Amino acid sequence: MPITKSAKKALRQSKKRQQRNIRIKNKIKTITRQVNELVEAGKKAEAEKALQQAYSALDKAAKKKMIKKNTASRRKARLARTVNRKEKETPAKKTAKKEKK
Repeated sequence: MPITKSAKKALRQSKKRQQRNIRIKNKIKTITRQVNELVEAGKKAEAEKALQQAYSALDKAAKKKMIKKNTASRRKARLARTVNRKEKETPAKKTAKKEKK
């Protein structure tokens, strides 16, 4: 445990920052999960709204150095790709892939 006054303050600051970091990372995970669930459910309009929220959360996290800039960019690209890819897929293509076995 910290003994000096400055060490005690540093511990308090560290705990606050840890809670903030956890909250931000959980928000990113939740929004990402929502986008994926909406895409799977076929709700494109709602998925696009959630995608915009995900963009915002990822950009804010990158700005605060919670995640690296390229990591945020990669995650945004992957989410956008899942939203766009799902609308192009048709049931015929899915069955064709399964029949190749």
